[in-house]
Amino acid sequence: MKRILIAAVTASFAFAANAADLKKGQELVAKGNCAACHGEGLNKPVAQEYPKLAGQHADYLYFALKAYKVTNNPNIGRSNAIMAGQVAQFSNKDLQDMAAYIASLPGTLVMKK
Repeated sequence: MKRILIAAVTASFAFAANAADLKKGQELVAKGNCAACHGEGLNKPVAQEYPKLAGQHADYLYFALKAYKVTNNPNIGRSNAIMAGQVAQFSNKDLQDMAAYIASLPGTLVMKK
């Protein structure tokens, strides 16, 4: 059972990564004006409480963006009125494209071991 679950999760991430369109993602990020809050290259937020996005894992970004669309269940969604308004205009495919593009940007995020 554990192997089946791992295989299913891995396959869904692989599908999401392969299906992404970086050029469309770039256009959608510009349309959403993400840099207004997340700064130049999505790596220099205008306020400390806003996250750096550039270089973050695409699967994390996709699921985070998608969670902002869940406004009726605080147990599984993310509660932020600004981001909920921003992502409402985008389809899940759009969010995948945006996440892939943002992940492709050079960032200063560091993973500590």
